[in-house]
Amino acid sequence: MATESLLDQQIVLDHGTGARLSRELVEFVVEVLGDVYIGEMEDSAMLPAPSGSIAMTTDSFVVDPPFFGNGDIGKIAVCGTVNDLAVVGAKPLYLTLAMILETGLPIRDLHRALVSLRDTAAEAGVKIVAGDTKVVAPGEADGIFLNTTGIGVFHTPPKRMTDVRPGDRIVLSGPIGNHTVHLLSVREGLGFEKNVLSDCAPLNGLIDSVEAAVPADAVRSMRDVTRGGLSAVLHEYSAALGRKVRVEEAELPIAHETRMAADMLGINPIHCANEGCLALFVDPDSVDIVLKALREHPYGAEAVVVGEVTDQVGKAVELLGRDGRVSEIEELQGAELPRLC
Repeated sequence: MATESLLDQQIVLDHGTGARLSRELVEFVVEVLGDVYIGEMEDSAMLPAPSGSIAMTTDSFVVDPPFFGNGDIGKIAVCGTVNDLAVVGAKPLYLTLAMILETGLPIRDLHRALVSLRDTAAEAGVKIVAGDTKVVAPGEADGIFLNTTGIGVFHTPPKRMTDVRPGDRIVLSGPIGNHTVHLLSVREGLGFEKNVLSDCAPLNGLIDSVEAAVPADAVRSMRDVTRGGLSAVLHEYSAALGRKVRVEEAELPIAHETRMAADMLGINPIHCANEGCLALFVDPDSVDIVLKALREHPYGAEAVVVGEVTDQVGKAVELLGRDGRVSEIEELQGAELPRLC
């Protein structure tokens, strides 16, 4: 099999020439992806056109480190793209996969990323329909960069930020900060990564479970809480709505060890990247049933209400402290957190 013959080799520049080594690398990739790849080696994927509207998103992944305790760049690439489709109400169907590989990358590492990508795509129920590979010289990439484009279809009306109303509750599907702390701990050798795992997960199954259990307009809008953290999501909504949003410090789901590690690293979990946390803006009359539906799914077991959209005009994110005082959560500027992705 092509897989076994390449595993102990490294990426070389000739893997990007379009000649025999390129063909062998493509065959290797296709073999590893297996049934989740439905391309036919034509220059374009030929897919049935769905009726109605489609959703489309694209993202690039430059994760540092690319391989970590309970995940890797391949898993994140699928989760990031699938989640971006699912939170606007689309059913994810197809992904493209483009890879930039640095000369010297062990093909065993590429294999690991592809296996993870394949397994996550299978869990999310999406197919890889097209791809591309480029090889660059040493020092021109951090081993492996990935780009994915996703396509989904709408079976219900899209969910938009502007559908959110004053009084709607802000619900988080799980803890914040774990992904950032896990990766920084791996990078710095702090040891927290053994107990603080990344939350990286495809969330479309969780969203489907919630949508099936609640009235159509119970969940007004959703966002996956990724780069920039919960703070970035809340600032985005406040700006779009022209309303202040408020969260309660005592309700923020931050694991004890995550808080300890964040304090040691000098970072605030509310600004930390996540890869499997969902923020939902929910009709107050439907909060209990939404929480129940979330908590019945493995990826939403620790769901909690953290705040609400106020009726106060303005663009601000407020924090109600444990002492009852209200302060403003400032939006980060520049590179105040280390780059993870």
